[in-house]
Amino acid sequence: MEIIEGIHRVDEASSSIAHSNVYLIINGQELLIVDTGTPGHAKKIVEYIQKIGRQPTEVSTIILTHYHMDHAGSVKDLKDLTNAKIAVSAEDKDYVSGAKPYPKPKNIFMRAASLLIKAAHANVDITLRDGDKIGGLTVVDAAGHTPGSIFLHDPQRKVLFAGDTLRLESHKVVAGPKQYVWDENKENQSIAKLTGLDFNIMLPGHGDVLTSNASNAVKEYLNSSAKT
Repeated sequence: MEIIEGIHRVDEASSSIAHSNVYLIINGQELLIVDTGTPGHAKKIVEYIQKIGRQPTEVSTIILTHYHMDHAGSVKDLKDLTNAKIAVSAEDKDYVSGAKPYPKPKNIFMRAASLLIKAAHANVDITLRDGDKIGGLTVVDAAGHTPGSIFLHDPQRKVLFAGDTLRLESHKVVAGPKQYVWDENKENQSIAKLTGLDFNIMLPGHGDVLTSNASNAVKEYLNSSAKT
């Protein structure tokens, strides 16, 4: 589904154990993927690319907003199919590459899922840090959901890729479920930094996208959460 010109959402199959959003960015001849979904999703991403008349080999970079299985689960397979480079934050890099074991999830459901479904590790080609530029996107540190969660800001299109830090519920911006959060205080600090960014569209890691007045909606969330 094309959200705006040059940005598509590749929907996961409804049978996926943890439905997540995968985004395709078209920058001229260059394609970028933001997140990859759960294990076994790479083929569907490739099929979508071909469906819109492009080739998998045009994917230059796969960017992960964080290391969780429902976002990085297909990164190894997708790299094998496209020969793209993998980019992830310095703090989450070792979990993706396998240099560190995945931390045991606090949530019982995710703990069970991690035992049933194993994500293949993959070599990381690009280590991202706050302020880095990649494919027209600016990396914004969003530590909290995981140690190395990131936002991706597209200043030209005025789009924010929010990962799992923010999502849309009942037409309002909210933080992601607390049971999946590594450090809630750091997450709140990361969200507060967004008041300095200009974006009209918010593309979360799960659920519906917000296609208008996204900056104001985030500020409204911050104001409401400060009162509670």
